[in-house]
Amino acid sequence: MSRRPASSSVRNFSTTPRRFEAGRISQRTPRINVTSRILRHSRQLSSTPAPRHGHLDPPKPGEERTITFIDKDAQHHTFTVSDGDNLLDIAQANDLEMEGACGGSCACSTCHVIVEDEGLYDKMEEPDDDENDMLDLAFGLTETSRLGCQVKMSKELDGLKVRLPNMTRNLQASDFK
Repeated sequence: MSRRPASSSVRNFSTTPRRFEAGRISQRTPRINVTSRILRHSRQLSSTPAPRHGHLDPPKPGEERTITFIDKDAQHHTFTVSDGDNLLDIAQANDLEMEGACGGSCACSTCHVIVEDEGLYDKMEEPDDDENDMLDLAFGLTETSRLGCQVKMSKELDGLKVRLPNMTRNLQASDFK
């Protein structure tokens, strides 16, 4: 088996850039100053300040709200929180076992809670379609189930008691292989 010389008319379909030099195609790639290319094409990046993600502000005097979480071992954990704090952030800030796999974007059911008082449940805003779709995937669904990321504390919910279910269901891509 003979090899053809590089100057033959065999077409090369490589993806490397080619230059035309003196009537023939050269496989040499042009030299690029990488530093100048990076500086020329740089752009500004932005990010969310870390302390604001999931951060809970202390309540203002006279605006304290209380919430009690009942964990899987039936222990009660009561916290003083501010208006607008959601149950997922409160639980995670206080090291309770609430996963929140989607980060509070209403894309999972791992922050499922069960509201103990039906009267307070009725004072909450109705769950929207996205929340209902995720609740359909929740383990141990009840008539007073909600997603913790969607329930925000308010004056009407002061004294709220929620129970954490015994299990959560976290569906991930590896479950379907």
